[in-house]
Amino acid sequence: MHLAIVRRHYSPRTEQSYRHWIKQYIFFHNKQHPKYLDKSHIEQFLNHLALNKTVAAATQSQALNAIVFLYKQVLKQEVGEMDDLRQIKRFKNLPTILSTTEVKNILDRMQGQTGILASLLYGGGLRIFESITLRVQDVDLANKLITVRNSKGRKARVVPLPERLQARLQQHMTWRQQLHVDDRLRGWGYVILPDALHRKYPKANIRFEWQFLFPSNTVRRDATTHQVRRWHCAGSTLQKALRRAVQQAQIHKRVTCHTLRHSFATHLLESGTDIRTIQELMGHSSVKTTMIYTHVANNKAQKTKSPFDAL
Repeated sequence: MHLAIVRRHYSPRTEQSYRHWIKQYIFFHNKQHPKYLDKSHIEQFLNHLALNKTVAAATQSQALNAIVFLYKQVLKQEVGEMDDLRQIKRFKNLPTILSTTEVKNILDRMQGQTGILASLLYGGGLRIFESITLRVQDVDLANKLITVRNSKGRKARVVPLPERLQARLQQHMTWRQQLHVDDRLRGWGYVILPDALHRKYPKANIRFEWQFLFPSNTVRRDATTHQVRRWHCAGSTLQKALRRAVQQAQIHKRVTCHTLRHSFATHLLESGTDIRTIQELMGHSSVKTTMIYTHVANNKAQKTKSPFDAL
């Protein structure tokens, strides 16, 4: 399973999710080997998730995708037509959107590295993992651009760098360079490189431009190479800082890091930006995904006067 996923360059989170559901599937059927199970066993497991675990439709689909991947790509075994199992009616929710005032109140209460990260989520529409894995060379201060390489679906894109963030990012970049110099003096300063670049560019893992822009406070020694590496900061650090800021701003909405990304797209749409441009900035494969923001931008319900007010 691991080899099949790595060969297809799926993300580590996809592998983690698939492994979880396959393990649950095997344990549900008393640790029987999947090659002895068929479509009826898959249906029993999905019914168990729906009735006993009461999971959402999206979660059922995720579990089914993992099991289908196991049979088709790993076991090379046909399990029959799955269309009837895929007909799961999903709840079509709308994203939570913050007003510009609410965004400002939140960001004003966030300082330091997490403050810059949160500003990038809203200012550039970045996902949380895209922001924390940015490298120094991905930020072009001169041209006011950010290149997002570690994106969903392995599709790089370019987003604008907000002018208000330039000075803070320049100051942060200076601090980051000094941290790298200090790490080098300690014999550290190494960073992990994507794919096999460490073989193509043997010295790149010590160069400043390849360092993570938002580093972790701690370093770790690689068990194989014995190099001391500084990784990127954890996503949970940003999530906790955002939760504190939301509580301090007394905003009683379900606000996550992704809410800032949703607000970025909605506010662009409200300002008259073309939907195709927003699709490109968000990194969506289909414009249908971007169209969800048309339901929350300039909401008609907000402008409609209730008959109750005429009483």
